[in-house]
Amino acid sequence: MFNLYTLYIDPGTGSILFSVIAGAAASLYFLLRAFIQKIKFILSGGRVSAKNKVSCKYVIYNEGKQYWNVFKDIVEQFEINKIELCYLTSAHDDPIFNCNYSYIKPEYIGEGNKAFAYLNILSADVVLMTTPGLDVFQLKRSKSVKHYSHILHSPSDATIYRLFGIDYFDSVLLNGDYQAFDIRILEKQRGLHSKQLVTVGCPYLDSFFNKSRQITEEENNQFTVLVSPSWGASSLLTLYGEDLLDPLAESGWRIIIRPHPQSKKSEAAVLKRLQDKYFNNYNIIWDFESDNIYSLKKSNIMISDFSGIIFDFMFLFDRPVIYSNKEIDPRPYDFCDLDHEIWRNKTIRDTCIELNKEDFSKITDVIKNASKSETLALARKNAKETAWQYQGEAGIRAFEFLKNIS
Repeated sequence: MFNLYTLYIDPGTGSILFSVIAGAAASLYFLLRAFIQKIKFILSGGRVSAKNKVSCKYVIYNEGKQYWNVFKDIVEQFEINKIELCYLTSAHDDPIFNCNYSYIKPEYIGEGNKAFAYLNILSADVVLMTTPGLDVFQLKRSKSVKHYSHILHSPSDATIYRLFGIDYFDSVLLNGDYQAFDIRILEKQRGLHSKQLVTVGCPYLDSFFNKSRQITEEENNQFTVLVSPSWGASSLLTLYGEDLLDPLAESGWRIIIRPHPQSKKSEAAVLKRLQDKYFNNYNIIWDFESDNIYSLKKSNIMISDFSGIIFDFMFLFDRPVIYSNKEIDPRPYDFCDLDHEIWRNKTIRDTCIELNKEDFSKITDVIKNASKSETLALARKNAKETAWQYQGEAGIRAFEFLKNIS
């Protein structure tokens, strides 16, 4: 007789079941949501007319202003080679509107469902985007698009997206060869067709590197600590707040606190409390600018958590990072289905110094030791060579791949 209390599911099977259930639930939710939106669209008399339907051989879609640095060098290659490109953006203030290109056609297509409705009727040979989730949620493949390409925009693992993030693209442009390994594993597990995987480098790091060289060095370069966390319940400021910032404020060093942009919405109360408390501290500076390169260049060391800005700082400026290791629940992410540690986690452990709460009282000593470590410097160099290949060439390589897609 079947005994409910003896039912056992091994961890591997459990992971797959969770992926299937989570994907099915999410798909059902967004299908229902899309259906409701479509009904509203029809009832309101809305139409996407044929004359407004985009038809272009090459299309780039930019979901937000922050991704301009990913596309800038690629766009400029189309301009240099006098090849027309349709650049669709969900940022009304996208920097491309300040560029006087002759062969690039920029167009603002709105945000959210409005943008997806527009994208879902595209007619193009090739579409390039950073947006994951093609054919998973609202973003659907257009029957009139021959090839969808996704470009990775962080020197980290390709599997840190939410479930099925890049499964249904035709190609993925990689920052480093190592990212291909886990993609192939998931393709095999999920019975997917093999995508074209091409390593082109990291265009936004190329762009930031060039920009950083144009920033004038400070004459009075005082020792500066950059506190740059992610956001959410496991982020530095939410978890530790004053416990971490008090000893830093007492150090006398310049402390730049750069919250994640999402913190303004998700952690507004935390930010207000901390800003009020340190309002009179001359050495604490809050940075809410959209561009992080200025704070990165000023800083001698960074304190972070699981934010991807860690790699920007290490690779661009070869400076040490101290991190708080708060584990992320892997279940909503693609790497949940892997049976090995992802590159990102191992690399952070090898290149950075872990900071525990009991270390806060001696934070100045931890910072001094991290700044002197030759072992960490060598580990940073090796990580950079692995995750940022073809430095300075990403724009050209990405363009050549897109141009040659048949």
